[in-house]
Amino acid sequence: MSDNAYEELPIRDEMIRLGQALKLANLAEDGHVAKTLVAEGRVTVNGAVETRRGAQLHPGDVVAVEGSGLPGVRLVSA
Repeated sequence: MSDNAYEELPIRDEMIRLGQALKLANLAEDGHVAKTLVAEGRVTVNGAVETRRGAQLHPGDVVAVEGSGLPGVRLVSA
């Protein structure tokens, strides 16, 4: 996927947790859905499967949900 295939997700702090980012980007409806997506191995961070819902993400990281039909998001500083 090229860089322009991602939506930008502004974050106001230097770090955000994966579960929070999924909800903020509308890739998960709520925390339960976020937890399930991560547990099923459907969430990738920078192209690698991430199984920790509390993983720390930073500006420049790219998050995607496999099979969602939604574009991935690239975190940017707000």
